[in-house]
Amino acid sequence: MADVTVTQFADVLKVPVARLLLQLDEAGIKLSSADDVISDEAKLELLTYLRRSHGRQEPSGPAPNRITLKRKSLGEIRMSGGAQGRQQRTVNVEVRRKRTYMKRDVLEEQARQREEEIDRERQDEVDKKAREQQEAEARRKAEDEARRKTDENAEAARRKADEEARQAAEERARVAAEDRRRKEAEATERDERRKRQAREEASATRYGRRELHVADDKSGRRRKKKIRRRRVHVEVDTRHAFEMPTEPVVREVSVPETMTIAELAQKMAVKSSEVIKILMNMGVMATINQVLDQDTAVLVVEEMGHTAKTLKESELEEELLGAGETEVESEQLPRAPVVTIMGHVDHGKTSLLDHIRSTRVAAGEAGGITQHIGAYKVDTKKGTITFLDTPGHAAFTAMRARGAQVTDIVVLVVAADDGVMPQTIEAIQHAKAAGVPIVVAVNKIDRDNADPERVRNELSPQEVIPEAWGGENMFVDVSAKTGQGIDDLLDTILLQAEVLELKAPFEGPAAGVVLESSLEKGRGAVATVLVTRGQLKTGDTLLAGQEYGRIRAMFDESGKSLDVAGPSMPIAVLGLSGAPNAGDDMLIVADERKAREVALYRQGKFRDVKLAQRQTANLEDMLTQMGEGEEQAIQIIVKADVRGSAEALRESLSKVSNEEVQVKVISSGVGGITESDVNMAAASNAMLIGFNVRADSAAKSAIKETGQDVRYYSVIYEVIDDVKAIVSGMLAPEIREQIVGLAAVREVFRSPKFGAVAGCMVEDGYVKRNDPIRVLRDNVVIFEGELESLRRFKDDVNEVRAGTECGIAVKNYDDVQVGDQIECFNRVEVARKLE
Repeated sequence: MADVTVTQFADVLKVPVARLLLQLDEAGIKLSSADDVISDEAKLELLTYLRRSHGRQEPSGPAPNRITLKRKSLGEIRMSGGAQGRQQRTVNVEVRRKRTYMKRDVLEEQARQREEEIDRERQDEVDKKAREQQEAEARRKAEDEARRKTDENAEAARRKADEEARQAAEERARVAAEDRRRKEAEATERDERRKRQAREEASATRYGRRELHVADDKSGRRRKKKIRRRRVHVEVDTRHAFEMPTEPVVREVSVPETMTIAELAQKMAVKSSEVIKILMNMGVMATINQVLDQDTAVLVVEEMGHTAKTLKESELEEELLGAGETEVESEQLPRAPVVTIMGHVDHGKTSLLDHIRSTRVAAGEAGGITQHIGAYKVDTKKGTITFLDTPGHAAFTAMRARGAQVTDIVVLVVAADDGVMPQTIEAIQHAKAAGVPIVVAVNKIDRDNADPERVRNELSPQEVIPEAWGGENMFVDVSAKTGQGIDDLLDTILLQAEVLELKAPFEGPAAGVVLESSLEKGRGAVATVLVTRGQLKTGDTLLAGQEYGRIRAMFDESGKSLDVAGPSMPIAVLGLSGAPNAGDDMLIVADERKAREVALYRQGKFRDVKLAQRQTANLEDMLTQMGEGEEQAIQIIVKADVRGSAEALRESLSKVSNEEVQVKVISSGVGGITESDVNMAAASNAMLIGFNVRADSAAKSAIKETGQDVRYYSVIYEVIDDVKAIVSGMLAPEIREQIVGLAAVREVFRSPKFGAVAGCMVEDGYVKRNDPIRVLRDNVVIFEGELESLRRFKDDVNEVRAGTECGIAVKNYDDVQVGDQIECFNRVEVARKLE
């Protein structure tokens, strides 16, 4: 086809010229007007573009799997209008249709794949049920075998007991037969002796007759016969078998975590009253069934002169876990260092870690501070580092201590413009107690008032000496804002880790530490754990403190799902029965039944210890109230988002108490506020605090019904400040005396109505009629009372100012003399505040 213009080509294609120009432009063919000439190559390129846009491929390639057809038709609609429908108008209507067609073999292939996938799922389910049945059958056989062995042992023991009982019965029968033969021989011998004696007496009588002997008592013969019938030859050893001990018996008494007074007395072989008497002497009122904690029981045992042997907490647990939980020996391989970021609040710890991870963590924290431990794994060019970001506020002391216990290296962040602060010193103490090296990061060096040398000088008294000064600690100047020195800090951390030669086994069951835990809606208990050895896999049975469960899923810090986690990896675990305490040890147990037994044992032991401590505390509170009167108390229930925050709030609020007002946290937990929490708060007249949590619908209804005081917070500063304000309002006001005036006695007059009246000159301040006064003589207080009369000349007045003469009559005091001073003062109540 020869070259034609755009207008001619549009006429051939039966399309508008404007649309053809638009299609040419979309195909990449640049033509400016309708009179431009279009070549054959441009026509072919336009055709290829249109085919590709409609789902078709080149003729040389395979046919498309789907094709979309578009149709457009034009029509007209006549509409009537105007008065009585005499006027009509025509409206053009454009109808567009779009249909997509797919090949039948493609649909059949998709249906076949879906059926194969369903068949595979069904087959997997059948195989899984078969495996479960096989495992159940194997367990049943093992239980039957163990039961059979137990029955055989019991049958053997019963046969042995029957044999011993038969032999004992035969021995008793033999002894009884010998005793019977001996008694018969003795009776025969007595009869023979009696007959011989009777013959001798008969031969000794006069005239061959037997003498008759009559007893003085008529009943003597009968009594003699009676005694003779009961006469039995029995040999009795009259020596006493008890011998008084020459020295006191000292026993070794095993003392578990908790035990009752009756059990303790039984182990010491004394009466329970003796133990109660010892406790009363120690100031503890107790009953026979009261539970004692281990420390109190040890004091009682030592007080009674015996030796106490404390049972370790893990003995019974090791017995329950059994010998099968031995660690699998595997090769020690290098692992990533666990680094804890510590320091004072607002010194830039989270911002520094934020720059390292290139995320925004500090912006999401309430108040710009870290409220709980965050764990992150950072990959650098020279290696992997696991970071733990601990809060810097003073309320999170226990959480920072847990961070120092699981870490390999501590990075102490100190602001160059602020210097060493209280939490900085506290972090140094935790790191030294854990025995881990300290790397100091001097932050905020980009500020104008930054002074890194000041930080080094202030850390020297804390025994943190820079290497440049001959010390052991490495210092790095960094800026979390500009990124200056970040690479040097990472190199320093990896250098310190290389010196430590950190290794751990990567095979076998996993073990680790719980960093944090929480309750989340739809996910249940979520525990953040740090693996220290072995491999943690999905499906393993995990035991953490008082909680257990099978791991349903694992996630890293970014929310990515994991199947296996190795040493130095922080992960979030789902599937536990509850939220464990931060700092609890975590390990993998082969048998879920054993894990449940250990968890239930720990829960029972924890309840017993708490009960013993609560009973002792209640008795001490009762004695204190009896001695000093009833104290005021604020009851608080704390619900937080994570376990660490709940513990920090409980510890901080308990420290707000003083001698007059006690702050008692009666309950603390994680998760949202429930209806039972509201009912508990209403029953105990307690204040309910929600830290980063809210009440559910049932709890909101209960709050409206009970009118309970519920307060929500997201920053711990606000919680502590509000509770301090409440305690300050309950404190008794302080009474302060304020001297307002001083009058000197110039003359003393006698009045028949008031007695001695002092003529005075007010030297300082003023004197009021209703204010209390003191009489001073030689600057010594000799009387304190009130005024009876205050006059200016003959007029009664309420107030006399300085430089004015007046007459003063002191109530119930007539010994006013010239030269005395009358001091006027008032008492002011000042509200007390907690420091």
